[in-house]
Amino acid sequence: MDECNTCLLIMGCPEVPVQMSVVLYLSNKLKKSGRDVTVAGTDAALKLLKVADIEGHYVEKTMDVDQCIADIVEKKINFDCCFAFMHSDAGLTYAATMSAISSVKLYAVIFGKNAESLSDSVDFPAEKIVAKAVHNPVPLKSKIDKVIA
Repeated sequence: MDECNTCLLIMGCPEVPVQMSVVLYLSNKLKKSGRDVTVAGTDAALKLLKVADIEGHYVEKTMDVDQCIADIVEKKINFDCCFAFMHSDAGLTYAATMSAISSVKLYAVIFGKNAESLSDSVDFPAEKIVAKAVHNPVPLKSKIDKVIA
């Protein structure tokens, strides 16, 4: 993680409750360690994030995930590392896209009821962080802590 100064956190569909709390947690940890953090997400995910962190204590920069991808392709922005949150094929697609369009250090944060089978579908270079977490964020948080320590 030492080489990661600019970090992107990508949120897909906010259907699984642990995603929001872990994104807020991870953003805060990265920010406190001196990293520049941007959170990209779907419209619904960003609205949940903004309501949960109304004053921007944990997340200062957000952007639409599709615009983020377009800006990376057009070389308007770049990141050193990316944490792609996924509990479905849509999240897997965002992570695969990041792998294809960028040389970013990619962390596939895989969670939900089908975390193990989704993890088996990751066929691109990424460090996998996998926990069968749906409502309880602690198993996923613990695994993230080991990676960012």
